[in-house]
Amino acid sequence: MSSSPLPPADSASADAQPAGGGAAPPPRKPAGGSLWRSTFIVSAMTLLSRIAGLVRDMVFMNLFGASKLMDAFLVAFKIPNFLRRLFAEGAFSQAFVPVLSEVRTQRGDSEVRRLIDHVAGSLTVILGALTVVSIVFSPAIIFIFAPGFRGDELKFDLAADMLRITFPYLLLISLTAFAGGILNTYGRFGASSFTPVLMNLSMIACAVWLSPLLSTPIMALAWGVLIAGVVQLGFQWWPLRQLNLVPRIRPDFKDPDVKRILTLMVPAMFGVSVSQINLLLDTILASFLVEGSVSWLYTADRLTELPLGLIGIAVATVILPTLSTKHAQKSDAEFRGTIDWALKVIVMVGLPASLAMGVLAEPLIASLFHHGKFDDNAVIQSAMALQALAGGILAFMLIKVFAPAFYARQDIRTPVRIGIIAMVANMVFNLMLVWHLAHVGLSLASTLSAFLNAGLLYKGLHQRGIYRLEAHWARLALRFLAANALMVAVLLWITPDTAWWLDNQGWSRVGWVLLICAAGAATYGIALLAAGFRPRELRHP
Repeated sequence: MSSSPLPPADSASADAQPAGGGAAPPPRKPAGGSLWRSTFIVSAMTLLSRIAGLVRDMVFMNLFGASKLMDAFLVAFKIPNFLRRLFAEGAFSQAFVPVLSEVRTQRGDSEVRRLIDHVAGSLTVILGALTVVSIVFSPAIIFIFAPGFRGDELKFDLAADMLRITFPYLLLISLTAFAGGILNTYGRFGASSFTPVLMNLSMIACAVWLSPLLSTPIMALAWGVLIAGVVQLGFQWWPLRQLNLVPRIRPDFKDPDVKRILTLMVPAMFGVSVSQINLLLDTILASFLVEGSVSWLYTADRLTELPLGLIGIAVATVILPTLSTKHAQKSDAEFRGTIDWALKVIVMVGLPASLAMGVLAEPLIASLFHHGKFDDNAVIQSAMALQALAGGILAFMLIKVFAPAFYARQDIRTPVRIGIIAMVANMVFNLMLVWHLAHVGLSLASTLSAFLNAGLLYKGLHQRGIYRLEAHWARLALRFLAANALMVAVLLWITPDTAWWLDNQGWSRVGWVLLICAAGAATYGIALLAAGFRPRELRHP
């Protein structure tokens, strides 16, 4: 490894390094727009990823439909993907970034390198062992996560075979998230935010070009997952090289900071990833429902991830390093100001996204997926699930703001306790609703438990004096509600009925739904300005 110095510890610049390598340029004093700039970078990269993801799902549904083969792949993909969100983007990131920020702020470059090397080694050992065990016992894992498949041997065996191929993705993407946590701590958000695009492109390529070459075509999707993990990890090398922070695999479980990260990770798996656990529990119950239920839920979930990724995850990604640094510096006022800024952004975008997606559920599903083997019934069933899940978009985004406020302070117990309460509540809601509403009841249960989770997180922040809604929120709430009410009225007025969306094909539907979305967005923006809202209110303090 080169001996060139690390960027200064107080640097948050995302500027490119000099062409010849070496030290980073001197940091600028953080500007009020720095969080906006970083959020824009993450959001733009996420938009590319979500567009590629929608194209990927359109290709999948066109080639395989909402069939038992697709159900089998989705379960084999969802297991490592769920663990990825639990370990990599969930518990690990929330535990690693605050500790790395603290070491960087208080101890210097050599300690940063030591921590990175030891964490890389320890993470590789743990997840490598888990991967080997999971490959050997893949049928048992499928039985745990989709017990309803046991009655269909073809679906069960196919899911187990695909899991053997997809599970190594967990190790690869966890190391990718580890690299992304380093880059984010140093203000480099672009590369780590772009990697999901590479995953979607890899899977599309395998679906289109590899599947015709295999005796079981859908196995190409599993190989696409594995290839994507390799590509995503490799893409992180150059940005880390620019920072002189390419990790060396040196496991050390006795390192105090590694122990602290692992200690924070274990309970954080529950606290930060409750929504993912809830979705996985939905999959377990959906495996007992009629054929296609897993695919209908997946389609609805994918569409809700569009606004959640563009804003919720983007804001959460940007504020965690900032909150961690402010806490390490004991800047309580700036800590609260960052949460308040993030909350304004979330409510301004999350509430209209939630309402609009509920109103436009059928047009969106039909425009994107109603072709090939994805028939009329699949559109209607997926749209019903989307309507139920869309109500929780705002709640899912609020969790993305409130939970990092605890993790930045290395307070794990509070969100864990709240997460367990929400998870238990979700199961209760599932069992209450699934009997009468089938897969739609599972989506509605996720929404209800998300609001419970977000509400309890805010209550915890309020009671501890960490963050409280101040008087200006009453005025903001009235403006947001008035603008959203007018937007919904316009959307209901100009949107054709279900039959129109099912009867028409191709670009006419896509063009019309884009015009409707544009009209809704314009109505919301104009109404918000007319109600007295001004963009300067979103400036970060």
